[in-house]
Amino acid sequence: MTVTTDTTVGSAALSALATVRDPELDEPITTLGFVASCVVSCDGRAVVRLRLPTYFCAPNFAFLMVADAYDAVTAVQGVRSAEVILEDHFASDAINQGVAAQAGFVQSFDGEAVAELGDLRAQFLRKAVMAGTDMVCRPMVAAGVTPAELLVLTLGAVPASPELLRLRQRRAELGLPAGDDAPLLVDPGTGARIDEAAVPLHLRKARVTRAGIEANTSICSGMFRVRYPDGWTS
Repeated sequence: MTVTTDTTVGSAALSALATVRDPELDEPITTLGFVASCVVSCDGRAVVRLRLPTYFCAPNFAFLMVADAYDAVTAVQGVRSAEVILEDHFASDAINQGVAAQAGFVQSFDGEAVAELGDLRAQFLRKAVMAGTDMVCRPMVAAGVTPAELLVLTLGAVPASPELLRLRQRRAELGLPAGDDAPLLVDPGTGARIDEAAVPLHLRKARVTRAGIEANTSICSGMFRVRYPDGWTS
């Protein structure tokens, strides 16, 4: 990953890219090594090159990352224009041209896509909320906190941690209650508090969801190392 610039704009652009996440893995594309380069010229033209673990990564996932990267970089003060280029992907031409034209997923894949990607993004955010719930709750359960005690906890009553901050952020992105008075255990689809009888099942689902995300991350890391031996940074 490289940044070439005479100013601080390049560093700001890279920081902006760190806010873009792989929707399935819920990790920054910078951490995952997906940013091959980020070059900002002295006149404010940014060129970002992305690469993914396989040639056939799902085009909807890829489109989300390229579009989010474009939005993140163009919002950086000092960037006058931006080009985000997905490399080594079977649908790179359609994705790159569609994002550059701000055409949306359906128009970019005319005749193939039937809906935009908002529902897909929300689906992965719900999974991220469940995984975050496990990250926060499992250590407390191991320390002796009972399901009944978890049920009445609010986010403000949970000890501060990076995992709690991450859970708050994902819930806020999904439009769920994320303030201090919000219940810790909520249905990620509705934001409603979990019923007492459903707490054990909710915690098991959270654990399975987190395990699935971590397993996918491990698989992607292996494929990425094979494809780009020097590119995986996590």
